[in-house]
Amino acid sequence: MTGVEPDVLGPPFERYTIELDPDDEGPVVATLVRCRAARPSRRAVLYVHGFVDYFFQTHLAEFWTDRGWDFYALDLRKYGRSLLPHQTPNYCRDLGDYFPELDAAATFVRTSDGHDTLLVMGHSTGGLLAAVWAAARRDAGLVDGLLLNSPFFDINAPWLVRRPLAAAVTRLGRGAPHRVLPFGLGTVYGECLHTDHRGEWRYDLSWKPLAGFPVRIGWLAAIRRAQRQLRAGLDIPVPVLVACSTRTFRRKRWHGSAMLADAVLDVAHMVRWAPRLGPQVTVARIDGGMHDLTLSGPAVREKVFAEIDRWVDAALVDAGR
Repeated sequence: MTGVEPDVLGPPFERYTIELDPDDEGPVVATLVRCRAARPSRRAVLYVHGFVDYFFQTHLAEFWTDRGWDFYALDLRKYGRSLLPHQTPNYCRDLGDYFPELDAAATFVRTSDGHDTLLVMGHSTGGLLAAVWAAARRDAGLVDGLLLNSPFFDINAPWLVRRPLAAAVTRLGRGAPHRVLPFGLGTVYGECLHTDHRGEWRYDLSWKPLAGFPVRIGWLAAIRRAQRQLRAGLDIPVPVLVACSTRTFRRKRWHGSAMLADAVLDVAHMVRWAPRLGPQVTVARIDGGMHDLTLSGPAVREKVFAEIDRWVDAALVDAGR
């Protein structure tokens, strides 16, 4: 972990670079962003972004610091601040590839910064990653709670595509994991978010392109393995909140209703597989929520944050965590 530096978001955000072992593409780093509460705190949140994403949601950090929690966000290897010129953007061959930076970040938050309580908040692919990592580290005492924002629990496609066809594609592509699949994420969700289109958020389109980065066979195989782990049951021993929209948007072109639904994943999958996380799972459905619930319209965001407040008080604060 390198020394602290100013972050691209400006004060009060600062960042550390996590030096990781090289992989087959060369040097690898991750980035830990920190924003402290106004007063010293023993509680912290660690945020993990999704696919085609990075941390830019300053209002999310403010929500936590206003409540007396220190806030941290991890830009995973090959994402956002951590993406190096020689790397394939957002690519991995197994979600376990990310465990070293999660271990390093959690250890730093607990040991170096002295926090007793750590809540891990994962969005989309970051939600799936946070879940399988928390399950793998269940005996390490690193995590006190999980907050999953529209987690990527299943592929948003008909059963024939997401099971036998996806299995055949990943099996045939084992010798060419970097091969690009002939489909992408589309631009609908990006149009809902960015200020250059119909959204209210400004972020770096080189780190979070409107149409996303190419989907590669090796990445799809990694996602499918993690999702099979989930379906088999993860037995996470800490409280978990799974929050998602009440609706899925399925059109290929933008429509106003996309601003009130999940335009990336199928929310029914999140609800279906949530019980496989562990014995203490709460599901919250947010009417009008977008894929990243915290980027929904102002009135919906208020409902999201109110739901998080209630769950944190009940599951962590009142429970003495």
